Amino acid sequence: MGLLDGRAAVVTGSGRGIGREFALALAHAGAQVVVNDVGASLDGKGTGEDPAAAVCAEIEAQGGTAIPNHDSVTDFDAASRIAASAVDAFGRLDILVNNAGIVRDRTLVKMTEEDFDAVLAVHLKGSFNCARHAAPIMREAGYGRIINITSSAGLRGNFGQTNYGAAKAALMGLTFIWALELGRSGITVNAVAPAGATRMTAGLFERSGNAPPPEQDPALNAPLVVFLASERAGHVNGQILGRTDYAYTLFQHPKQIAFMWRDGGWTPELVAEHFDQVLGQHLQTPGMVMPGGMEFLGGGQ
Repeated sequence: MGLLDGRAAVVTGSGRGIGREFALALAHAGAQVVVNDVGASLDGKGTGEDPAAAVCAEIEAQGGTAIPNHDSVTDFDAASRIAASAVDAFGRLDILVNNAGIVRDRTLVKMTEEDFDAVLAVHLKGSFNCARHAAPIMREAGYGRIINITSSAGLRGNFGQTNYGAAKAALMGLTFIWALELGRSGITVNAVAPAGATRMTAGLFERSGNAPPPEQDPALNAPLVVFLASERAGHVNGQILGRTDYAYTLFQHPKQIAFMWRDGGWTPELVAEHFDQVLGQHLQTPGMVMPGGMEFLGGGQ
C-alpha cells in the first residue's frame, strides 16, 4: 500500500527538474497524476518540446497512471482546465503542488517591467489561479492537500532576484492565509523551499567549474512533498518547510524578536538615541548561502 493510493494529484511545471521529481514520487506512492507543463524555456518563452508527455511515459513505464496537461497557470480560465483535467480523468482532485515557475534574473536597476510581471504571473498568480479552482473541489470532498513551492530566495533574499524573490515571499503569505481559510474543510496548505541542481541553478556550477554534489540531487525534495500530500500529514498545516543537504528543515514564522517601548511613544530624535542599544543588536543579515559557502545565484524551483 502506498501513502497516496487512490488519490489524484496535479503538479504544475512538472515536466522537468524538481517538479518532475515530485510527479514521479507522487505516482510511485500510488497517486494518479496530472503532469502540467507548457514546455517553456527558463524565461517562460515557448519551445517545441513536450516534457509533460515524457514524464507521463516515465510514470506509465513504472506501472503508474498519469496524463499530460499543457495549459498555462498564468491564465485564470486555463487553470480551471488544469483542475478539471484531474476530475475528468480520475474522478477527483486531492493534491495540488504549485510548482510552476520561471526566472528572469536581473538587478533592480536593469529589470524591466515585463521581467517583473512575467515572473510574478507564473509563480504568484499561477499559484492563486490553480488553488482557486482546486479548493472548491477539495472542499466538496472534505479533503485536500495544497503544497506551494517557495524558495529561500524569497524567505531570506537573493541578489538579482527582485521578481522571483518577491513572488516566493508572497507564497509564504498565501500559505498562511489559505491554511486558516481551508483548514476547517479538511484541507491542509503548506509550503516547501526545495534545493537542487536543475536548469535554474546550472549557471552556478558552470561558473564554479564544479559538478553538482550528491546532496544537490533534486529527487531528495520529493519524499517530503509526498508526506505532506498524504493523510499522515493531516496535522501539518500552515508550515514553511525546506531542505538543506540531506536534512529537511522547518522555517520559523516571521515574528517580532525585539521590542523598544516608551510610554507615550517616540520622537525621531529618541528613536535615533536608543535604536542601536535596543533593536540594533538584533539586526539580521539578508541573503542566503549555498552549502560550502558559495553564493546562490539561481532559482529554488
